[in-house]
Amino acid sequence: MFYALAARPSRSYSRTPAASAGPSANGALEKFLSDTLSSLGAAGTNNSAAVEDRDQNYALQLDVPGLTKEQLDIGIEGDVVRVTSKADAPRSVKTAWRFPLEIDVATSTAKLENGVLTLTLGKKIPVSNVAQLAIQS
Repeated sequence: MFYALAARPSRSYSRTPAASAGPSANGALEKFLSDTLSSLGAAGTNNSAAVEDRDQNYALQLDVPGLTKEQLDIGIEGDVVRVTSKADAPRSVKTAWRFPLEIDVATSTAKLENGVLTLTLGKKIPVSNVAQLAIQS
């Protein structure tokens, strides 16, 4: 099975600034939201990536020719994986994927070889938190 984040046009992410906030009151927040929403909107347009669903993990391969490991950032938050290039990189990469299960960072690895970034993303198997409650008479 192959998984990729469902792409939505960036125009569907409309935000209205708070009336009481000044133009630069939430500059860091605005930048974060802009970067995140634009990466989520463009994630499905990347044709140079492949995702494979395995028993214990997901395998993600992404073409990033001309970039070194020092020029890439990989962020994992729950079930979302983001790959971005740093400001000093010769080309820009900004993409994201959402998976059916959360990613286990402890069992995940990343490898860059010949311009291909290979991520092995461990699946975090959900644990039931069901507790038994005794019925009183």
